[in-house]
Amino acid sequence: MNKYKKWIITVAAAICISLLLTAALVIFVDPFFQYHAPLEGFPYLVDNQLSQNPGMARHMEYDSVILGSSMTVNFDTRWFAEKLGLDAVKLCYSGAYPKDQANIMDIIFDSGHRVDAVFLGVDVATYTGGVDETKYPIPAYLYDEDHLNDVQYLFNKDVVLNYILRPLADPDKTDLATVYQSWWTDEYYNIQWVMHNYEPPAAVAQETPADAYIPRTEQNLRANLCPYIESNPDTTFYIFFPPYSILYWNDAIQENHLEATLAEYAYIADTLFAYDNVRIFFFPDQEWIVTDLNNYADYTHYHKDINRYMTECFADGACEIKSADEMDGALVRLRAVIDAFDFDELFSKEY
Repeated sequence: MNKYKKWIITVAAAICISLLLTAALVIFVDPFFQYHAPLEGFPYLVDNQLSQNPGMARHMEYDSVILGSSMTVNFDTRWFAEKLGLDAVKLCYSGAYPKDQANIMDIIFDSGHRVDAVFLGVDVATYTGGVDETKYPIPAYLYDEDHLNDVQYLFNKDVVLNYILRPLADPDKTDLATVYQSWWTDEYYNIQWVMHNYEPPAAVAQETPADAYIPRTEQNLRANLCPYIESNPDTTFYIFFPPYSILYWNDAIQENHLEATLAEYAYIADTLFAYDNVRIFFFPDQEWIVTDLNNYADYTHYHKDINRYMTECFADGACEIKSADEMDGALVRLRAVIDAFDFDELFSKEY
């Protein structure tokens, strides 16, 4: 019995030591930045928005943040330093819902950072979703302040193998200035690729009422955006509407919700005009962008040159909308762009 007892104790001790060493390694390297900023010289792989954004919000050095969906992934934070003198961190979530933005803003504004500016891309379609809806289930143990549940991080095989050992074996440190950048390279941004992959939706006969999206949009604004604007009066919120391609508006026409979507834009802007620390930028009416499908890799995702242009607008005030009347004018221009576009010619060609 003594022999087996010693063997069990030895195995148990080895397991405990292995677990402690694993936890110590994860804490020391901290690939999800839960405990400290990146170590100097370690080739961190940053490719997991859900798991790594909370730690970056807590421990990276920054004075401004870029938030939004995949419409924001092609921003380069060096542009914000060059054009606006800001040290920005990019904390976007592909397909983000308003609740996703609220979750990360909770951490940002509780982190102790002085946040001079928030650049938030607003996708109107997501504001018709549920107030508590997120695009993907979040790893809650990385978003809360309870370190007791960090065992899911400290003893995570994927964390050790893919975010500590693999980067050491094949060092290719992520450039945080362009983190989460789209996988599409320049050759994908052309009309042939876009049209080859575009599938028009089925036509809908019944028109969506113009005010159909307003109640849910109001709920999302009141729960997931306005409280952060109100609680942080010294932070300037740059709220911008991304420039989806003309094909997005073909979908709106075919699905018969064009008027409802335009009304939603107007409602969001009207709500946000009430705040002195909000600046609104409207890009959907930029005809030179939205009607040239060579700017896109699909019906909504645009080339990084467009992100660069938007950054320049944040700096010089171009495309800024300052009143309800100006917003009405922007929507009139957008409607004119849609009405003037020759969809029949576009769809008659071979791609």
